[in-house]
Amino acid sequence: MIRTRFAPSPTGYLHIGGARTALFSWAYARKHGGKFILRIENTDLERSTAQSTQAILDGMAWLGLDYDEGPFYQMQRLARYHEVAEQLLRTGHAYYCYCSREELDAMREQQRAAGLKPRYDGRWRDSRETPPAGVKPVVRLKNPLDGEVTFKDLIKGEITVANSELDDLVLLRGDGVPTYNFGVVIDDLDMNITHVIRGDDHVNNTPRQINILKALGAPLPQYAHVPMILGADGERLSKRHGAVSVMQYREDGYLPEALVNYLARLGWSHGDEEIFSREQLVEWFDLSSINRSPAKFNPEKLQWLNQQYLKTADNERLAELVKPFLSVNDCDVTGGDVPDLRKVVNLLKERVNTVAELADAAVYFFRPLEPAEELRAQYFVAEAKAPILDLRTKLAKVEWEGHAINDIIKASATAHGVKMPKVAMPLRVMVTGEAQTPAINVVLELLGREETLRRMDSQLEYFPG
Repeated sequence: MIRTRFAPSPTGYLHIGGARTALFSWAYARKHGGKFILRIENTDLERSTAQSTQAILDGMAWLGLDYDEGPFYQMQRLARYHEVAEQLLRTGHAYYCYCSREELDAMREQQRAAGLKPRYDGRWRDSRETPPAGVKPVVRLKNPLDGEVTFKDLIKGEITVANSELDDLVLLRGDGVPTYNFGVVIDDLDMNITHVIRGDDHVNNTPRQINILKALGAPLPQYAHVPMILGADGERLSKRHGAVSVMQYREDGYLPEALVNYLARLGWSHGDEEIFSREQLVEWFDLSSINRSPAKFNPEKLQWLNQQYLKTADNERLAELVKPFLSVNDCDVTGGDVPDLRKVVNLLKERVNTVAELADAAVYFFRPLEPAEELRAQYFVAEAKAPILDLRTKLAKVEWEGHAINDIIKASATAHGVKMPKVAMPLRVMVTGEAQTPAINVVLELLGREETLRRMDSQLEYFPG
């Protein structure tokens, strides 16, 4: 059975790159009827936080990336890492190194001065010296001195690295905490991971990890290294490109299915398909369709995709999503006489890109907005006053239905010899405080007769004459 995993470090939030890696690992497991495991690599004691762990869990839950096992925490598995380190020491595949930090710094400085690549020189590898008193040693792998490591990357193809390029990496630190390369190998081994799908910043770690597995006589998983994500300027993705926490996209009003769709298309494709469901992604996903070159993050494309999903989203669901945004805008959506929020979002959802924009567009339905002075000066003109007053009288009696309201607006314009916009535009500004809204008759129908007349009355004094 195929088993994949996502193994983030809780040293920050779940970002776009990590979310895409999780998505690809999840989709591959789901495609093949396998298992997807979540593992929290919290051995960086200085930077790992409970807050970051929760942010990762929240981000995955929001995106719908459900896992079959876990979350497992490395710091709860220390005894297992020590057990394997002891095994490697017994079999001669590892050794204690007593170098101090100062010795290591001096060693690297000398190598740099000689024009050499800084690396551990193996001085304790076969040493018979008496260990210095009071020094807590690290455990290092006895990396092979000759030969090479070759593996077939499922995205990049065959990769070969000479063992002479690799030094004896630390497995256990002096405090007994495993290094990344050791912990991840033992976890993958114990959890029977068959496919390691991760960012290509880990390519250089893979030969080292393979050598650890070989020293243990363990089977090797298959590796797939996903190219990184770049900003539109070709630089590595960072906050200035919009690479914020995944949960920030929820706060900004994006739908999770839109973000999942966009993440899937960041470096992977199925023909020319741009918009597809989670189910279609699982059906189509394969590692061979992942591009070898870096993907470019395009906020405008994400926004467009979100807009497509908003257009077809269920109105009841959208109404629930928009409520928190409206409450921040001092809008009461639960009062007895307020418009039906579901009908409001249905009217506006094709005109916006995010739920946040949807809330901004809906504010005037739930509280009056004072028109800007420029709008009053432009539309509250003398020739509009008489038809507006006439319309005010007719609106008090008309059947409150969109078509009937539209007919009354036309009738008032015709009776006073002006074109319909000369009435509709002042009316729109009086009632909504804005110059651009959906069809004004539809807006008024949702707003209700009493609220419409109340708002008109509050603005009549601004007309000249």
